[in-house]
Amino acid sequence: MNISAWQPQGLDIVCTDAISSVFGLLDPSIAPSLLYYSYIPIIFVVLLFGIAVFLASHATPVSRLFFWIAVVFSLLIGGEILLWIAVPVYLIHFIWQIIAIWHALLIFLLANFVYLFVREKLLPNAWQWALVAFLAPILILTPTIYNLVGFNFQTCEGISGPLWSYIYILEAAIAVILFDFCFRAFKERVGRSDRSGVLVLGSGILIFWIIFIASNFIGDATLTYNINLIGPVGMIALIATLSYLIVRYHAFNLRVFAAQALVAAVLALLFAALFVRTIEHARYVLIGTFALVVVLGTLLIRGVRQEIRQRELIQKQEEELEVVNKQQENLLHFISHEIKGYLTKSEGGFAGIVEGDYGTITTQLKEMATTALEDVRKGVATVMQILNASNLKKGTVNYAKKPFDLKSAVLDVVNALKPTAQEKHLTIETSIADGKYIISGDEERIREDVIRNLIDNAIKYAQSGIVRVQLNDGDKMHFSVKDNGIGITPEDMRNLFTEGGHGKDSIKMNVHSTGYGLFIAKSVVEAHGGKIWAESEGVGKGSLFTVELPAA
Repeated sequence: MNISAWQPQGLDIVCTDAISSVFGLLDPSIAPSLLYYSYIPIIFVVLLFGIAVFLASHATPVSRLFFWIAVVFSLLIGGEILLWIAVPVYLIHFIWQIIAIWHALLIFLLANFVYLFVREKLLPNAWQWALVAFLAPILILTPTIYNLVGFNFQTCEGISGPLWSYIYILEAAIAVILFDFCFRAFKERVGRSDRSGVLVLGSGILIFWIIFIASNFIGDATLTYNINLIGPVGMIALIATLSYLIVRYHAFNLRVFAAQALVAAVLALLFAALFVRTIEHARYVLIGTFALVVVLGTLLIRGVRQEIRQRELIQKQEEELEVVNKQQENLLHFISHEIKGYLTKSEGGFAGIVEGDYGTITTQLKEMATTALEDVRKGVATVMQILNASNLKKGTVNYAKKPFDLKSAVLDVVNALKPTAQEKHLTIETSIADGKYIISGDEERIREDVIRNLIDNAIKYAQSGIVRVQLNDGDKMHFSVKDNGIGITPEDMRNLFTEGGHGKDSIKMNVHSTGYGLFIAKSVVEAHGGKIWAESEGVGKGSLFTVELPAA
């Protein structure tokens, strides 16, 4: 590949100990063999961790910052690799200056990450500007001699300027400040489950900066840049710390995460081992791989054990809950059947009094018996509704399905409920288009549990005006009831059609509501292959209930 066309003119000075064997710019042979084992796998692992946490945490603000930390650190380490293997002097100069910017970005991102992780909110603007003020000299002085004061052509290495002392001091200060911030948060969180997490985070940040800063500072001070190879180990410690915290406190699957990280990291290390040339270096490879397998393998084993314990606990709780539910259902059936028996006897007794089976009675007694009969019948209906809901839940309901006229069923129910509507000064308005309206189903169930239930609810919750009942024929028949009542809030909409579900204000309008009516209606409709849903524009704007049933 010929790149002379875009090389800067007059800057063709190259390192004398290197041969441009890759793209005319790079010579991988001049770098220490451990460079590839120390840097390349770390870039791979850091990016893997960053992407995995980003995806697993559903792109939360914390995971986004963590991802960008991984990207910036990978760019920084990539720049370090190029410093080792670049041949043209102009390229080394350029990379040397850019790396200072990556350091500044890393400081900024880590400070924001720690604050967001601990406080669960963004770093205050005043602190942001203060941090920018301290980082500004790095950005301003990067292209000056304060960054790179000279170049040693014999060793083909740049000579760091005073700006790097400032960077190392700032990084050390930020590390201490962040650790102190985490330690203070640790003392504040007495009794909280995530208390130890902030201290672990602060310790991870401190360990990272100690290893990373010390290796770079000593390497620059002594011009022994092989020491810099130790620096990325600090990032592995930090990435492991941050990953564990995000896994631990954000419900990320530790077992899957550790397994994926273990496989990917071992593959990366084995690939990097291809660059090892001596037995001595091979020992380092084996030691590093062994340490990584021990750490991630331990996390994996702990995750598996924890998941097994959790599954066993959940299974035990499910079995206990099933026993309790069965006992509760049996008790509910017993009580409901007993109450139903007593109410039925009372109903028969009051009905006999009203109908004169016991002879002539006074007007006052007849009025009392009539009122009592109505109340008893309501009680029977309530008990039957609870029993029906219980049977539907258990799946023990049998439907006597046969073809019947849905139109006739709707009109019969409307006529039966007109007196109730008139007592509230309401009008039931019907709109039924021409059609056959023949469906196959349990007529009694659909009449009582669906049609009557929806129209009766509309009458109870409507305040005035008209209750509109509409029926349309077709392959899918649509029965709808619209009222101008209290309406349905978005919160209440989520509770509709659930077992025992009540609207926030519905109990005020209907104190006798069991909350099972719509649950039963939904169960019956779905058992007939249909659908039921509700619509409302909000409080005070009424509601519309629609049932869709297949034609016979």
